[in-house]
Amino acid sequence: MSDDVYFYEPTQGHGLPHNPLNAIVAPRPIGWISSRDRDGALNLAPYSFFNAFNYTPPIIGFAGTGYKDSVRNAEETGEFCWNLATEELAQAMNASSAAVPPEVDEFELAGVTPRASRVVSAPHVAESPVSFECRLTQLIRLQGRDGQLIDTWLVLGEVVGVHIRKHLLKDGIYDTAAGRPILRGGGPADYFTISTEALFRMRRPG
Repeated sequence: MSDDVYFYEPTQGHGLPHNPLNAIVAPRPIGWISSRDRDGALNLAPYSFFNAFNYTPPIIGFAGTGYKDSVRNAEETGEFCWNLATEELAQAMNASSAAVPPEVDEFELAGVTPRASRVVSAPHVAESPVSFECRLTQLIRLQGRDGQLIDTWLVLGEVVGVHIRKHLLKDGIYDTAAGRPILRGGGPADYFTISTEALFRMRRPG
């Protein structure tokens, strides 16, 4: 192998100051998930393993290590919301990541407002310019190639309601950069934003 390529097998460790996987698969959209438990207690938490997986029906998903409150609430109630984490809301999103007991309301901790949703019982973040109301479709516990279960849970949900601030719709087309989303990078604290300067267009052939 060429001397200018660093190779490692993950099962043997990466041998670097920080695991490069998250930095390579980046930047990643943030799953800022709001939910409530069966007794009505609210939860708000960010997940850096998040994305959209299907157009019709629209399905999004997030995954987290451990059977955390968001996972439990989604399983108990069958509902959750996703909220766009923006540059303006970065500190609030970060505050909601604090490891606190289930009875602590992260909306209050982050200084944001729970707003009643239209279709589901879980509230969304009023300050976020885009929110998805979701109903659980699958809850999957991940496993390794050896078949052993991992303490990581993938939550998939169908989007049943969409809230978009009208100023983000330019001639009916959603303006990604205008939303100022923040995206997770590598390293212990790296985030990115999207700007119009980074935009280029490329259409599919045919």
